Amino acid sequence: MQFQQLVYFVAVAETRHFTRAAERVHVSQPSLSQQIRALEKELGAELLSRARGNVALTDAGEALLPLARRILADTETARVEVQELVQLRRGRVRLGAPPSLCTGLLPEVLRAFHDLHPGIELLIEESGSHDLVRELARGALDLALVVMPLPAASPALTTVELLHEDLVVVSSPGGPAPGSPVRIADLEGRPLVMFRHGYDLRELTVAACRAAGFEPSFTVEGGEMDAVLGFVRAGLGMAVVPSMVAARARDLRVTPLARPGLSRTIALAHRSDVAPPRAARELQKVLLATQGASGAAASGTAGAGAAAAGVAVTARSADGPRSAQTASASDSV
Repeated sequence: MQFQQLVYFVAVAETRHFTRAAERVHVSQPSLSQQIRALEKELGAELLSRARGNVALTDAGEALLPLARRILADTETARVEVQELVQLRRGRVRLGAPPSLCTGLLPEVLRAFHDLHPGIELLIEESGSHDLVRELARGALDLALVVMPLPAASPALTTVELLHEDLVVVSSPGGPAPGSPVRIADLEGRPLVMFRHGYDLRELTVAACRAAGFEPSFTVEGGEMDAVLGFVRAGLGMAVVPSMVAARARDLRVTPLARPGLSRTIALAHRSDVAPPRAARELQKVLLATQGASGAAASGTAGAGAAAAGVAVTARSADGPRSAQTASASDSV
C-alpha cells in the first residue's frame, strides 16, 4: 500500500468522481484509476462501486476511508513538526519595531531568544507603526511591535498588548530644572527639541500642547531619537520621550508629567490570516514571557529608571486586553 494510493482513494471518495478527483490531485484520470485498481488488488477487495457511471463506496471502502484520512493527517502532522524543528535550527524571524523599542526593549529580549535558538537569523526593521502595519500586510514581516491604536484602515491583524508606558520629560542636568511633576502647561515658552515628522511622539506632544492652549516652541526639530537625546544633552532644550528610553539616558534629568500625563500602549501584531512561522511564534513567547513575568520584567532595564522618575511601565499579558488605552494613531517611535 503506497501513500499516494491513499491520497487518490480519499480524493475519489470525497468527490465521488474520478475526473474531478484526478484534477484535485493533479494527475491524469487513467493514472488515478490505475492506482486505485492496484490498491484494491493489494487489499483483495473492491473499494469503489462504479455502477452506471455513479461512484460509491463499498463496505470495504467505507471501512478504509477514516483510516486513510487518519494516515494522511498523521503524515501531514509529521511533516509540519519536522519542518518546524528545522526552522528552529536554521530559520529566520522578520521583526518590525519603532526605533525607541529597538534601543529600549528589544536588546535584552533578542539576547534571550538568541541564547535559546542561536541558529535563527533575526532581521529587524525599524520604522513607524503605519509603515510596519503596511509591511505586515504585504507579508514582508512576521511580527511587529506597534503603538496602539492601529490606524483605522489597517488590515486584519491580531494584536496582543505588551506594555503601557508613560512618557516623561528629559532635560540637561546643567539647565534650569522643570517643576516636578511637569504639567503640559509648564512647557509653554520652554525650548523643546522635537522629533521629525512621522514620529508619534511629535504628534502626541504637539497635540497635548495645543489642547492646553499654546503652540510649542522648538529650538531644534527633525531629529531621530539618538539625535534628540544628544541635543537635549547639549542643553538645547527639553524633550518628551518614552520612559524606557529615558531610563537608558542616565546622564539626563528625567521628570514625570503630571497626571493624566501622556502615555502609549505597545502591542505585538501579526497577520490574522496567516500563522507566523514556528521561529516567530517562539520569539513571541519570549516577548510575552519577558513582559508578563512582573512589572519589573515588563520594563526591563527601564524599570529602575522609571520608578526613580515616578512614572509607570506596566505589563500586558497574552491574555490581557487587546485594545489600546492611550496612544497616537500616527507613525510611532
